[in-house]
Amino acid sequence: MTGDEAVAQAAKVVNPDVCAAYPITPQTIIVERFSDFVNDGEVDTNFVCVESEHSAMSACVGASATGARVFTATSSQGLFLMYEILFIAASSRLPIMMSITNRAASGPINIHGELSDQLLIRDTGWISSFSENNQEVYDQTILAFRIGEHPDVQLPITVGLDGFILSHALEGVEVVDRQFVADFLPPRQMKYPLVPESPITVGLLCLPDFYYELRYQIEEANNQALRVIPEVFEDWGQRTGRYYKPIETYECEDAEFAFITMGAFAGNAIAAVDDLREQGEKVGVVKIRVFRPWFAEMFYEAIKDIPTLGIVERAHSLGGHQHFQMLASDVFSTLYNKRSMKNVYSHVAGLGGRDLLIPSWKEIYSKCKKWASESKWASETQWVGLRE
Repeated sequence: MTGDEAVAQAAKVVNPDVCAAYPITPQTIIVERFSDFVNDGEVDTNFVCVESEHSAMSACVGASATGARVFTATSSQGLFLMYEILFIAASSRLPIMMSITNRAASGPINIHGELSDQLLIRDTGWISSFSENNQEVYDQTILAFRIGEHPDVQLPITVGLDGFILSHALEGVEVVDRQFVADFLPPRQMKYPLVPESPITVGLLCLPDFYYELRYQIEEANNQALRVIPEVFEDWGQRTGRYYKPIETYECEDAEFAFITMGAFAGNAIAAVDDLREQGEKVGVVKIRVFRPWFAEMFYEAIKDIPTLGIVERAHSLGGHQHFQMLASDVFSTLYNKRSMKNVYSHVAGLGGRDLLIPSWKEIYSKCKKWASESKWASETQWVGLRE
């Protein structure tokens, strides 16, 4: 199935109470297919058709506040139209599950894959993860409900899949049935649901005497997620044989260089590493699965013995420090005061859906290896494949 189909099929076996959504390329197939399931009576979900993504997230907030299990999906400009309400979902501690089919941000208009849209919501309080392939898309969609709804977390959560690269590409996916999910995913627990019989306020005005502490509570919930996410991943692995980690490594045991990347890029990096290993090069991959909360200690343990690192991200931060893009800023922050950052090189690639083929990954490695041998500090982010 395609990545979008995988999200819809995963949501089908979860059988959420409410789905409020608005279509946008390349996410449309998710809610289109899920609406078929609703129409055909294959789920018990109340599907709310709305006039915009802002309304979609607003409806999700209202539904989740009653204790309902809620699902939605969006992409790029649709996500940005939701932006105001994303903060409200997190501050109200509502575990809405949202799939983001990652797409470049306008303008100019571009409908193809790029992770900038999801990375731009990193400070909203949402838990944020990315998938390398369609099996991961399917599994992570189900896992997200349990993570977000965990009593110690209670935060909205999103799972990203690269637009077109995953969303429209066919791959084999092993599925589970509804009974399996019912055993894995307990009913949602909510201490203070919004019900007419016991009226409470939700999303109220909060002035300086309480706002500060409430923001800290969201931070504490993210800290709890640092414990909960690995536990949920381990339980899923024991049940399915498919084990995941927030930070994953490939061929890093003896690596002298490693690519650091996220999403579908990880598949390209792994293919390049396989080729380079055959040539005798000691190269590995560090894949960031969970971006928020940031697993700093787990990341450092993964890379602490690797002398040279090449960060390659399908996203960019305009006008910031020339060496710190979105993923790179967390990498360098983690390394600060722990090890030299001289042999850590930042790269932007694949914006707007442009391909980054295996020869380009090998070229990145060759350049980083050369710079490291010369003790050269790359003072600026390298834009890979940029036409002059």
